Amino acid sequence: MTDTTPPRRRRRTGGLGRPTGRDVVSGFVTGLFSIPEGMAYASIGNFAAPLGLWSGIVPTIIGSMFTRTVLMVTTLTSAIALTSQSVLTAAGLDPGDLGAIATLTVMVGVVMLVMGVLKLGSVMSYVSTAVMTGFTTGIALQIVAGVIHDATGYSPVSSNTVGKILNALANIDQWQLASVLVSTATVAVWVVVRFIKPLRSLATLVALIVVTVPVALLGLDVEYVSDIATIPRSLPPLSLPDLAAIPGLATGAVAVALVALAQAAGISAAVSNPDGSRSDASKDFTAQGLANIAGGFFSALPTGGSMSRTGVAMSAGAQTRWSGIFAGLWLALIVLLVGPFAGYIPMPVIGGLMIVIGGELVVGRWPDIVLVFRTSALSAAALLVTFVATTALPLQQAIFIGAGLSIILSVVALSRTGRMLEVVRDGDGWVVENPPEHLPSHRTTVLHYTGGSIFAEVNRLQEDWPRVDGTTDAAIVLSMRGSPMVPSATFLKALDQIVVDLRKEGISLVLCGVPPKFAELLTRTGRLTHLGPENVVVETPRLAESLETAYERAETLRAQARNEASRNPKGS
Repeated sequence: MTDTTPPRRRRRTGGLGRPTGRDVVSGFVTGLFSIPEGMAYASIGNFAAPLGLWSGIVPTIIGSMFTRTVLMVTTLTSAIALTSQSVLTAAGLDPGDLGAIATLTVMVGVVMLVMGVLKLGSVMSYVSTAVMTGFTTGIALQIVAGVIHDATGYSPVSSNTVGKILNALANIDQWQLASVLVSTATVAVWVVVRFIKPLRSLATLVALIVVTVPVALLGLDVEYVSDIATIPRSLPPLSLPDLAAIPGLATGAVAVALVALAQAAGISAAVSNPDGSRSDASKDFTAQGLANIAGGFFSALPTGGSMSRTGVAMSAGAQTRWSGIFAGLWLALIVLLVGPFAGYIPMPVIGGLMIVIGGELVVGRWPDIVLVFRTSALSAAALLVTFVATTALPLQQAIFIGAGLSIILSVVALSRTGRMLEVVRDGDGWVVENPPEHLPSHRTTVLHYTGGSIFAEVNRLQEDWPRVDGTTDAAIVLSMRGSPMVPSATFLKALDQIVVDLRKEGISLVLCGVPPKFAELLTRTGRLTHLGPENVVVETPRLAESLETAYERAETLRAQARNEASRNPKGS
């Protein structure tokens, strides 16, 4: 039998597949790019520069092997580096302690793995754009503040991000001229190369080489990478976690994992798979969890999806997951061959590159900043609160504040979606109108509520319910078809109370369009005691069939009530 499936569909993301020549080239470019960026990111977190390199070897290879967003590169990012440093410091641990770093990295991996196995990828969609924009902008400012010493030779006297920048500007006379010239030259070269389209994706690498070579040859009096740490010509050394550090890092590991997963979720949403397959955030979580667990034993810092290195890989022609695998392999080979030469890189060069990266973060988020401020005052407030928290508090605290704000924004948004509507017969069909404030007498009223059943929505349902005082000879049909109501205990209790209150007034209630599972839940929880199982009409494939059935049932109940009233008049 001939296979007529197009090649684009036959290629699957479940296996490694076959590498292409473009994957080899893309991996080489990404591996080269990982040298300056990896060391720079490690430096802004006050970690030894080699850790930034090793974070791009084992985690990158393992992550690329298992991720469902096949072009995503798993490695160290600026946000993860800063958050990790903050977590270690808050736990009273030294960022230079390899055992503590290994413990944090493995714990972050375990958190990610658990979230992936539990298929919690969809949770990241609840982190609002306002919160992520405030966090990213705050991170950008932290990056700039963190490299002031590297770029200027002056160490700010402040523990606050904004305070560091203000202190540095107030003491500009203490900046070292050589450091400033080197960092400025680095930024200038980067800007020029960005205007050269074929070299645009290599701007960081070109700026690094073009400025480093003459500075090193001239022996300018600036700080070099070798002054901070020696880069060995070796593969990542084995490192064992320090079990005693686990209690102090438990909460922080969750915060680091959330930072990494939020970044990865953004990549999976923005980067399409070349083979046309769909990404899976939960599978990406699992892949990053495995990458961190493995990386923790090979001297890697916590890692996650990197937008910058994913962008470099794509720009260099990445075709399959092999691009990321080759990136890790090429980086290991480059470190083995020329590792010690990285010690000649001037720290002002790294400082200049990090200022560029911080600026790119703000520029990239600028449309989102404008959008948030134009959307609502509440969204703008969430952005500002997250930004202030990120720049003034430890990052793990800022993450949890941001997550809390996202939950609040989601609840507020949901609480505003509820609306009661009246469905009125119009010839052979039904039309939607605004609901009556007072329930009319002598007819059956059909109501439909659009909204959820969160606590705030249940109150809204009760508030919008028509008044029934003085109403006679009436019945209500409540349509549930197509409603996103979640059968929570709060909603069930409120529904039962509505039925009881209506019965006191002699008014019947019939539910229609009820999902089968919800009907079973009503029976299981004993909610049919007052409502009655005969007054629950389950939804059918035909749109208005259950509505017609419920309406007839309500009319029958009205007729029965009238007959009973005529046989037993009040006062007789």
